[in-house]
Amino acid sequence: MLASLRLLIVGLWLGCFAGFGAHAAATLVIVSSERSTAYLETAQAMLDELERAGVARNEVLLLTPSEWSALRPASPKLFVTLGAEAALALAKAETRAPVLCTLLPRSSFERVLRTSGRKPSSQFSALYLSQPLSRQIELMRLALPAARRIGVLWGPESQAQAPALKALVQASGLELVEASVERDELIFAGLKRILEEADVLLAVADPQVYNSNSIQNILLTTFRAKVPMLAFSPAYVRAGALLALHVTPTQIGQQAAALVRPVLQGKVLPATPVYSHDFQVAVNQHVARSLGLTLDAETLRQQLRRSEGAP
Repeated sequence: MLASLRLLIVGLWLGCFAGFGAHAAATLVIVSSERSTAYLETAQAMLDELERAGVARNEVLLLTPSEWSALRPASPKLFVTLGAEAALALAKAETRAPVLCTLLPRSSFERVLRTSGRKPSSQFSALYLSQPLSRQIELMRLALPAARRIGVLWGPESQAQAPALKALVQASGLELVEASVERDELIFAGLKRILEEADVLLAVADPQVYNSNSIQNILLTTFRAKVPMLAFSPAYVRAGALLALHVTPTQIGQQAAALVRPVLQGKVLPATPVYSHDFQVAVNQHVARSLGLTLDAETLRQQLRRSEGAP
């Protein structure tokens, strides 16, 4: 499957250099930060959905940021970016066509806005990779109904979400235990304070807090304290978090296509960025058993979908 994905996407990339006429005919330009598996899967899912809706493959151009900068295709109806690098490149450019940013968390999109001076609008919107806080709180309620105190480590990028989380926690009759991390050396001091009081640790994506240098020690510390972590990546579940709420590249690609189709037909992007309507739940069964819990990922996903009104 991966081999066929690579052949398809590489074929599209190579097709970009067939001549300027192809560039001018493109109605949709996808600018991808990387050519790694997740980006290929997202592009594949988007292209499949669009093709089923009648969009011809030769109407779509797939470029890296450097290729786009060099070629500057003439007047597409829409740009879709995959990842933060591509989003920033389009944010800094003067483009008349609207831009839909995908495959990046809310914090990264907000960083792109700050760096470029842009504001969210129907000309520059996003489909977030991260999950809404309300969905995460509801998953906690379903998986850990006895948990009353939610611990959070805030970093510089995630701190802006603190007021929204506080309001959600209070409305749910719960308590927030929080600490701010401004430097790497403060992570474990803040984590220690949280684990002394919290029933669960909610990991909110922030590169200052959760990164390749810190995650193993954070997971080991929470495991020893018997405080489960709700993470934002299935990789963290494989490494020792109890749960993760996440969206797959295929789900992002499919929903991106649903947002793209109306724009290609003359409508506009949502002025307010949106979260994925579908998602996955991952469970580490070893950690669950160590905490005396019996959890099933698909059951939790279906319960969560029903709580949001999905069939």
